[in-house]
Amino acid sequence: MRSKCQAASGKSVHGAEKEFGGTLGAVCITTFLPLTLLSLVCGSRSPDGALLRWPPPLPSPEQLWDPRAPPLLLSWIALHAFLYSLPLGKVCEGIRLRDGTRLKYPVNGFHSLCISGALLVLLLTLDVPVAFLFKLTLPLATCATGVSFALSAYLYVRSFWAPPHALALGGNTGNVLYDFFIGRELNPRIGHFDLKYFCELRPGLIGWVVLNFGVLMQEVELRGSASLAMILVNSFQLLYVADALWNEEAVLTTMDIAHDGFGFMLVFGDLSWVPFAYGLQAAFLVEHPQDLSPPAVAAIVALKGIGYYIFRKSNSQKNQFRRNPAHPSVARLETIATATGKRLLVSGWWGLVRHPNYLGDLLMALAWSLPCGFSHLLPYFYVIYFAVLLVHREARDDRQCRAKYGAAWDEYCRRVPYRILPYVY
Repeated sequence: MRSKCQAASGKSVHGAEKEFGGTLGAVCITTFLPLTLLSLVCGSRSPDGALLRWPPPLPSPEQLWDPRAPPLLLSWIALHAFLYSLPLGKVCEGIRLRDGTRLKYPVNGFHSLCISGALLVLLLTLDVPVAFLFKLTLPLATCATGVSFALSAYLYVRSFWAPPHALALGGNTGNVLYDFFIGRELNPRIGHFDLKYFCELRPGLIGWVVLNFGVLMQEVELRGSASLAMILVNSFQLLYVADALWNEEAVLTTMDIAHDGFGFMLVFGDLSWVPFAYGLQAAFLVEHPQDLSPPAVAAIVALKGIGYYIFRKSNSQKNQFRRNPAHPSVARLETIATATGKRLLVSGWWGLVRHPNYLGDLLMALAWSLPCGFSHLLPYFYVIYFAVLLVHREARDDRQCRAKYGAAWDEYCRRVPYRILPYVY
């Protein structure tokens, strides 16, 4: 998910415009999203496809707790904090902040992914039953939710010692509940350790593929081998994570890093929602095995390939244009000048629709749900949720770009009328 307009508009301090339904929306999301997550994880393990029942089941207290979960989760976070701090990879600068400075970020997430994979291989050679991760998923999700609330509370309290220029433009409304949710401080750091950047691409995102592998090993224990459907889901989602970490530098200009404060919205999304809600397909396949025909496999792989091609090519074109507009690959693209001195791409991928990367994202999401068949809605929850998320994100992006670029953005929208899906939306 990459945003085309990177800088935020909006009002400052108590005049800030509230999003996500304001205070009521913030309270509802903070209350019900964790319950939704636990229900989804529970439902993905239900033989009868629990998402089709209403109300959906919530796990019993016994299912939510395991004494091994807290030390395992905290050790995982500590491991990635250590890997984050190692002098691996390069160091890149973020966008220019309101005080004119640029923060430095270590770009070594792909190294952390590779080291995590090596540790998994080591555990397998030592005959450690990695499938236990499948059994611990619910307790781990419970602990991750607790960590999310605790970290969000810490971030909210510490933000009152941050200088005014360090606060997010939309997160300083004066309303405790809303500011706790949306995040007051833009780039909270402990020394040089950037908390938001660390959480964005490290423990949760890499944890997603590790949990997936634990689910795959659970299927091996039950049936003697991994199914083709399970291998496809694991491979597709591993590619998605590896691509994000290989292109980690691109996250520095996204809406999450450049605009949004670091509060419960991002904390819970990074540490709880991504690793436990994004991998529902793999967990679903343990209870609902699927036999895929060769034509079905070919069609699913082709859809994944098309989605990935659109996603990667459009993002690469945008990032190259930002780094060096004179580069031969983008120098001939048509642009629109803005009053800020920047130019908007109006040809190439970004002349097809305003967010071609979102289109690629959605196609990939559909591809990793299709191996689960059509007997239940639950494997497609991610696609539905993701479509709603991207439509909402596109609307936020549009408001910010219109406020920043004015008439130039209006001209861009006239030239490129479709937002995500050509000739449809």
